[in-house]
Amino acid sequence: MIRYCLRRAIQKHRQMILDEAVHINGFMKLLMKPRNACTVWTKEEKGQLKKHLKHLSCYVPVLVIFLLPLGSLLIPVLAEILDRRRTKRTVAAEVATPSSRHTCDS
Repeated sequence: MIRYCLRRAIQKHRQMILDEAVHINGFMKLLMKPRNACTVWTKEEKGQLKKHLKHLSCYVPVLVIFLLPLGSLLIPVLAEILDRRRTKRTVAAEVATPSSRHTCDS
């Protein structure tokens, strides 16, 4: 339920969020880190994300939800919604055969 409402609200303001996020140096790279590199955010990176989201929430008030207690649990939802790719990125194994390719989920 929360995910659906959040997704709808962010989709409504998606372009404005992307336009503002471009002006924040390194924000999109940091936000997409788990989706691109299959790694988790460190404590410092989560702090940076919260700082950037605080700045963005001045322009897009729906982002205030990420600043609330436990709001950081919803940040992966934001990354999923703002991701411009249609499919998940795959990580190529050392041998580039179709059977050796895997995604972040495996």
